[in-house]
Amino acid sequence: MTSVTDGGGGGGERADARRNRAKVLAAAGEAFAEHGIDVPLGEVARRAGVGAGTVYRHFPSKQALLEAVFARQLDELVASGERRMARSAPTEAFFGFLLEVVGTSGRRGPVCEVVAADGSWPHPLLTASVLRFRQVLTALLHAAQRAGGVRADLGPDDVASFAAGCVSMVGARRDRAAGLGLARLALEGLRPSGSVTEHPVFRDGLASGCAECGAALTVRPTGRPVRYCGATCRQRARRRRLAG
Repeated sequence: MTSVTDGGGGGGERADARRNRAKVLAAAGEAFAEHGIDVPLGEVARRAGVGAGTVYRHFPSKQALLEAVFARQLDELVASGERRMARSAPTEAFFGFLLEVVGTSGRRGPVCEVVAADGSWPHPLLTASVLRFRQVLTALLHAAQRAGGVRADLGPDDVASFAAGCVSMVGARRDRAAGLGLARLALEGLRPSGSVTEHPVFRDGLASGCAECGAALTVRPTGRPVRYCGATCRQRARRRRLAG
């Protein structure tokens, strides 16, 4: 498999050209994450320590650079997922991978948005990287499910959507550490014991206490939601309604 960071140039490309390409990709990733996708290519060249001509030789357009940056980042995640599968227990590998995807989302966000929104230019490089990412995610998920660590009714699309939601959650918090803490808590819902359908207390419109005296209520799994703790409070509330 040809690595994105190698530039796909093979043996005919000089070593210094490959190094320059890698430096441009790294600098572009940092610049896009810090300042958005409107960063001029001249700034990318400055950060990479190369001339503007070097950037344009490798990436003739901003779109081409965006695609290459995102593909490189996906390939880094793929390599990490493969290492986790080889070195860690299935459930640990799965959740560790998802936390890495969510935790590193800050440097990928702007690039992801552009690539997802722009369908007018070809991205075979990106398509291949996305396919590899999906394959690793699916392998991690199925291994964790076989080990009993993840709900059996989830598929790769469900997990990808869940991870995207966690990324949004982290981005919505000014305190990134707090956002990551919430993401960890949310990811616990992927475990078999996290299924809310097993617990009848999750009912819409359920009162948290007696509407009359505020006492704790006994939850009923079926029937109308409980509003009063007993007959005394129910009659008291009825008399108040009639008097009003």
